[in-house]
Amino acid sequence: MLKAFGAPSRYYQGPGAIDELGRWAAVFGRHAALVIDGYVHGVLGGKLAALCQANGVALHALVLEGDLTPDVVARLRGQAGALGADMVIAVGGGKALDAGKAVARHLHRHLITVPTVASNDAPTSKNYVLYDEHHNLLAVEHMLFNPTLVLVDTAVVATAPPLFFRAGLGDAISKKFEAAQCAANGGLNMYDAAPTVTAQRIADGCAATLLADGEAALAAAGTGQTSPAFERAVEAMILMSGLGFESGGLSIAHALTRGLSKIAGVEKALHGMQVALGLLVQLDLEARDDGVREELLEWYGRVGLPRTLRELGATRIDQAELTLCADLTLKARHAANFPRKLGVAELAGALQRHAG
Repeated sequence: MLKAFGAPSRYYQGPGAIDELGRWAAVFGRHAALVIDGYVHGVLGGKLAALCQANGVALHALVLEGDLTPDVVARLRGQAGALGADMVIAVGGGKALDAGKAVARHLHRHLITVPTVASNDAPTSKNYVLYDEHHNLLAVEHMLFNPTLVLVDTAVVATAPPLFFRAGLGDAISKKFEAAQCAANGGLNMYDAAPTVTAQRIADGCAATLLADGEAALAAAGTGQTSPAFERAVEAMILMSGLGFESGGLSIAHALTRGLSKIAGVEKALHGMQVALGLLVQLDLEARDDGVREELLEWYGRVGLPRTLRELGATRIDQAELTLCADLTLKARHAANFPRKLGVAELAGALQRHAG
């Protein structure tokens, strides 16, 4: 089986990185479709337009509100197509970046991503998630290639509330363990190929960086001021995590996000928070005796990640909901990347042990 490794063509990170937007946009043409959420447009829209205008690029804003549903995607694609856009620029959180990917895929245009939070690794990846009007996950779809350019302005990211940073820690810390399960059990990565050793090494480095710097970095979140630890952690949460999962593969921790939303109260939890708990469940099922799970539990306590379903937001622990969660999880592609075939009862039992 062939191995595959994918990545963005270029990645820039640091305070002021957003100031490079106009210069790079001009490389791709003169008209850009800006896919952006409403709040971020109010804060940064004027600056983004000025940066592009100074470089001869006209920016046409397509504002996203609410979940990314098929109807919303169709509307955005229609608007972007009518503009005759030469490129797509996606600015904001995960939903806005995913919307930009859907538009770029439809138009066959270059994509520039500009994240304003570090809550997940969407900026570097080619995949995007569609939901229905009730916030149920419908599908994970993919661009043919990763974003062409990623601009991570850490001065902007540092203004986001700490909750989003915590979610980013939770989403990223799992990648080492999920990639290892994928590789060990003949799984496929996001390129439908065998994972590479390079991806595993990156995922390992991601976890090591977060365990070393995550707590100190969290102290800077929401302050608007960066620090060396913050810079290292953001790089781990966006770049290392993104490369590690796409080229390394996923396992139970991410598969659980298919089912956790069926537990009352948990549907409101951010993706990274769900993944954080999912990792604990995965390590429980692995029956590890190397002290890693205990080390992570201690780290979770220091950085504020959920260790139980109650801490994740569950308002009740209902056996029928746990069973439904387990059933939906095991239907996810990534659930097969495990040493043994799990049953619904076994997974529901592991969830019960994490009820709190």
